[in-house]
Amino acid sequence: WIIRRICMAFAEGFQVEGNEVRVALNVGIAVGPNDGQTPEELEKNAAAARSHARSTLGANTYSFYADTIHAGAIRHLKMESQLYRAVQNNEFVLHYQPKIISASGAICGFEALVRWNDPATGLVPPGDFIPVAEHSGLIVTIGEWVLATACRQMRAWLDLGLADCSVAVNFSSQQFRQRDLVANIRASLETNGLDPRHLLVEITENVFMDKSPYVLKTFNALKQLGVRIALDDFGTGYSSLGYLKDFPVHSVKIDRSFVKDIESDARDNALVRSIISMAHNMGLAVTAEGVETAVQRDLLNDLGCDEMQGYFFSRPVPEAEASGLLRAGTGLWAA
Repeated sequence: WIIRRICMAFAEGFQVEGNEVRVALNVGIAVGPNDGQTPEELEKNAAAARSHARSTLGANTYSFYADTIHAGAIRHLKMESQLYRAVQNNEFVLHYQPKIISASGAICGFEALVRWNDPATGLVPPGDFIPVAEHSGLIVTIGEWVLATACRQMRAWLDLGLADCSVAVNFSSQQFRQRDLVANIRASLETNGLDPRHLLVEITENVFMDKSPYVLKTFNALKQLGVRIALDDFGTGYSSLGYLKDFPVHSVKIDRSFVKDIESDARDNALVRSIISMAHNMGLAVTAEGVETAVQRDLLNDLGCDEMQGYFFSRPVPEAEASGLLRAGTGLWAA
């Protein structure tokens, strides 16, 4: 009962000098002698229970240790420990997936996608480590590295005269809650001498769902800075239309789940058609994700989709290959 009350208190947030501050709390509980015979065992198992609460129940929750959660929680703790090491040893790399102009196939930008190059196992899929990074809070540190590295690479491409395009960086809801986010973005742009139009901030609906007034303040500050904002995975949430009205969004990215069957599913085709029409009526650009076939490419082009991205054109590639695509300068329409 006491632990539940504590978690509820943290969920409500605090007022500090007129600003709302939220601190995520997770509690793990191990009770001796069943959950451990020594203080060290109890501490380890309580940490495992806390990790279980954080990864499966979310913020401001608690969990008792039990054998049923032991194996999964230990794996999570091991991954978290390895991620801390990866941050310290600079084991992350960026791959870049090109976005192309639908009408011509010319490259108009790249999405920067983080990869973990584990010395022991090689490249770790993002789906394996990003959730752990988010639950541990390391996503903020990793995200800062991604932003700085992507901006530095964009500067290098411009200096080589390869393209006057943009680089897109994904931001999590945790990053958007950081008070210094806008300052960090401004610093990365200024350090590399980039015009704000060279950076595209990609966010998912989870960012909008944060009720903190600071989130809207951040959006408006980015708009004033001149940085464009794209709503990723559009159509998968329940409130996307309201977000387009209330927030300064520049473009939407149609989720790959709707593109996948656009040639065979009349409902997906109609939905994509409606999204493109609605977005254009609101003055927004549209990018389609997950384009894998020539038929999908042609259908999306006929529907008026502005930009496309997917394995049909190119998978995410290391910097050297991305530079090669820019040097070729022939476009990827017939890839």
